[in-house]
Amino acid sequence: MLRKRVPDVTFRTRVRDESIEGPNPYRWENKTTADYFSGKRVVLFSLPGAFTPTCSNYQLPDFEKLHDEFKAEGIDEIYCISVNDAFVMNAWARHQGIEKIKFIPDGSGEFTRKMGMLVAKDNLGFGMRSWRYAAVVNDGMIEQWFEEEGFADNCETDPYGVSSPQNILENLRARESAAA
Repeated sequence: MLRKRVPDVTFRTRVRDESIEGPNPYRWENKTTADYFSGKRVVLFSLPGAFTPTCSNYQLPDFEKLHDEFKAEGIDEIYCISVNDAFVMNAWARHQGIEKIKFIPDGSGEFTRKMGMLVAKDNLGFGMRSWRYAAVVNDGMIEQWFEEEGFADNCETDPYGVSSPQNILENLRARESAAA
C-alpha cells in the first residue's frame, strides 16, 4: 500500500452557508481528492460508522485530543472518513463537539472501495462499510499505512489498536528520530 496514490473521487459534502436562512443553513459542495490531499501531509483515518461505540468513545475523541501533537510532527490536517453521508457526518461532528478534525463523507463508499477497504457488515445491520484503517498521506501519496488485522466481510470482532492515534503518533515520532 505504501507509495500508492489515493483514488481520485468526488465527495458530496454539506457546508455551512450563512446566506441560507432557516434551521439547516447548509449547501451542497463537491470536494475532490485533490481538494483534501494535494500539497498537504495529512492523517486519514477510516472507521465503520458514525455514532458507533469504538469510533465515538475512543478513536474520534482521541484524534481530537492529540491534534496539536500531530501538528507538531508535521501533519497539516487530520481527516475522518466513513461510509456515511454528509448529513450523518456533520451531525456526528456536532454531537461529539469536534473542532479540529475534518470529516469526509464517503456516502456511496466509492473512495473506500477504491482503497480496497470496503467490507460487508450485514451481520451488524450496517451493509457495506469501511474496514478500520489509517494512513499518513503526503501530497496524495500514501506514506504510512495502518490497517487493523482480520480484514473480512462480516467480521465477528471490531479490532482497534493499529489505527489508533496513539500508535500513528508513535510511528511518526519513531520515523522522525530515525531520520535525524
